[in-house]
Order: sequence, then structure tokens, then C-alpha cells
Amino acid sequence: MQQTIMRETGHDVSRLLRGRHRRDHRAPEPRRAMLYDTVVIVPARNEQAGILTSLNSLAGQTRRPDRIIVVVNNSTDHTEEFARRFAADPHTPPTDVLLMPHNAHKKAGALNYGIAWLRRRAGGRLTDVVKHVLVMDADTELHPKFIERARNVVAADPGIGGVSAACLGRTGLWRTPWQRYLLGMQIIEYGRAANARYRSDVHTMSGAGSFYRGEALQSVLDWRGSVFWEDHRNLVEDYETTLTLKECGWKVTSNQLCIAYTDLMPTLRELLQQRQRWVRGTVDTLRSRGWTRFTWHSIATLILGLIGAAYIVGWGSTQLITAARHGFTQHPVFWLLFAFWIVYPALRVRNMGWKAMLVEALLIPELVYTVVRTYWLVSSVLKSYFTRVSAWQ
Repeated sequence: MQQTIMRETGHDVSRLLRGRHRRDHRAPEPRRAMLYDTVVIVPARNEQAGILTSLNSLAGQTRRPDRIIVVVNNSTDHTEEFARRFAADPHTPPTDVLLMPHNAHKKAGALNYGIAWLRRRAGGRLTDVVKHVLVMDADTELHPKFIERARNVVAADPGIGGVSAACLGRTGLWRTPWQRYLLGMQIIEYGRAANARYRSDVHTMSGAGSFYRGEALQSVLDWRGSVFWEDHRNLVEDYETTLTLKECGWKVTSNQLCIAYTDLMPTLRELLQQRQRWVRGTVDTLRSRGWTRFTWHSIATLILGLIGAAYIVGWGSTQLITAARHGFTQHPVFWLLFAFWIVYPALRVRNMGWKAMLVEALLIPELVYTVVRTYWLVSSVLKSYFTRVSAWQ
């Protein structure tokens, strides 16, 4: 399957979209009834450990999907076998298992493969086949009301092109005190981010679970020939697609009941690899787009994050070391800042319970995690400028 991918700068994209690529708000022409209301596409590469949990969460939805498409790509384990076992169960939603053994474009290629399969069923446009498309990772478990709530959100505003999941980490995975700390900080981090997602602008549609309006995906297809950007250098297809939807005139949002429970990284090495991939992919995308009205907020957030982390790690740790050596005799301003460091982080996680509030109020756990966060931020920016992304073997 070959796709024609247009790669434009942010200025060129804006210029194009002001013209014929803008969403047409005229009344749609009558067409035949769509085959499906909601279709789920699950790309899966070596996900034998979690694929059945993910698929069972779809079967347990209060509003079940009309069809599930599992795209098994470049897998060398038993992912296909487990997916077919689920598909053979008469009590599960209709499920198709597609094989894509030679996929050079990672998750984006698998998702486009599933969308192309959908279009072939109707012999035409995606909007002739499906009203909503849910994309989810094969290591994710969705809240039982995810689809029901996402459909309601999309129906409430015709300008919404997608509803992103609010991601929470799975608990009970620790084995050692270090893992307990590392996973606990990730749980707090995910919970804090989930609160911010549905209260403010959505930076990116989460790859763990994203619910799209079929018409929105069709507008992207009309523009560049494929929904997800097929390039082995694309590490964050969810963020790139979010920007493209916004450039096509669609809004994206999130909802507190659209929850996706995702795996956490049990070791520091795996955590750094995951976050470096996310941040490096975001920086790559921002560099290719440039400064636009859709990217300026992400660029500013990244810069402020680097400055804030440097300030906390540098000045904060210095003050703590000085206090430990010479006693707590600092200026009153220090005590005001110290009180702020205790109260504000704790209040931000109050909906997660007293344990999370206590961890944040202790300062040291968050300070250590900030050091780790600073490392992956800085290293990701450097890698974006000085290293190349490798392709799948």
C-alpha cells in the first residue's frame, strides 16, 4: 500500500489549509447508510502479554463497538494467536485479525493499513463506511464507559474531530522498593496530566486511546492521502495527527470519563527509553512544522519545562544542601517558597488520595524524579538535533 505524503512547513500548511483543504461546512450530499457506527483499530506488535486484556476491555464496553480490527504487524510472538482466539469467541464483538508482516512505518503504517481495509469494504470513502474510529494501543485497558462517553462528547459539538483518553497508570506492578517508587511517581504523573487534559487544551491525542469522527479522518485523507504520517522517523504519530486535525479546522478535546489504563515502565532504563521517544518525536515534529498558531504553545511549554526543571534542580537542591549543612536559617522568602513547594504540588494531586499528597509534600521524591525528567528532556532535544531515527528491522 503506497501513500502520497505531503511534507510542508508550518507556513505552507497554513497557506494550503486557508484554501481548498479547509473543511467544507456546506450541507453534505445524501449518501447510503454507513456500515458501522464505531470501529476500533488496534495495532499490535509483540503484545501477547496484554492483547487479550485490551480486547476484553472493548468487549466489556457499555456501548460495544460494531467491529474490531487487530492489525498484527512485524510480530514474532503469539499476538496473532491470542487475537484470533478472541475473534473466535461468539460472545465478543465481530473482530478481524489482519496480518502485516512487512511494515516499515511502525504504528502509523499499521493504522493506515486498517483504515485502508475499512475503505475497501465500501469501495470508496471512509465516511461511507464508519461514523467513528477508535484507535487504541494493544497494552491499554479502556474504562467500560469510554466509547459511550466519547460518542456523547462528539455528538455534542459538530466541530470536534477527536476525543482523547485521559491516561492513568496501572497499579500493583512493583516488586522492589525502587520499583515501588518509580511506578508510584509515574502514577502521580499520569494522574496529574489527566486532570490537566480535560481542563485545558489537549496537546496531543493519546495513542493509548483516541476516538475520532470519521468525517475528520476523511478530511485528512482528502488532504494528503493517508491519515497517519508514514515515515520511519515519525515517533509520535498521535501528536503529528493531532496537529494535522487542528490544521484541517477540527477541535480535539478530552473527558474525565474517557479513561485508558496503560502500562508503566518498571525500570529506569525502560522509562528513559519511552520518554526520550515521546519527547524526541515531539521535538522532531515541532522542528518540521516550525512556529505556527498550532505549535507555539507546545514549543513554549517545552522551553518553560526545561527552564523550570533547571531552576528546581539547580537552585532548589542547592538550598536544601545549604540548609542541611548550616541549619534552616534562610531568608523569609525562602520559607515562603518552601511552603509553596509543599502545598501546591500536594493540592494538584488531591483527587488521587492522601498518599499521593503526602509523597508530593515530602519534596524529595518529586525532586529526584525531576532530575530524571530533566535528563530525558535535555537528552531528547540533543538527540533530535544530532542523531537520526533508526527504522524497524
